[in-house]
Amino acid sequence: MRRSFLAFPAAGAAIALAALTIPAASSAEDEVPRWQQARSVGTAENCVSLSRIRNTRVHDDRTIDFHMNGGRIYRNTLPNRCSGLGFEGAFSYRTSLSRLCSTDIITVVRTGGGGISGPSCGLGHFQPIEFPEDE
Repeated sequence: MRRSFLAFPAAGAAIALAALTIPAASSAEDEVPRWQQARSVGTAENCVSLSRIRNTRVHDDRTIDFHMNGGRIYRNTLPNRCSGLGFEGAFSYRTSLSRLCSTDIITVVRTGGGGISGPSCGLGHFQPIEFPEDE
């Protein structure tokens, strides 16, 4: 059986983007985007179970966070830049397995492109991450 999946940014992304445009006093630490403050925990894995993926968050042309049921987050850093991934924030994939692996290929979905697909790119390993506690 062949499975397909489309990943689109979370609805809250537009609200977060709007919040970024409001000037505010900040310290040097606040200037680093939260997603870049993540730290690796544990050993990277080759695959994640499709049924456990709750949602995904694309950060740039090389970085996707996979939020899993149960609260775990896996960061996939693509071995090469995937042009347009960060701008579009959406991708698709096809697999005949019940898991997504570092050997799989994603395709950028052009959200305003009338059904035209973007480039296809290979995934990297799935590294468990955590974020520093909010103060």
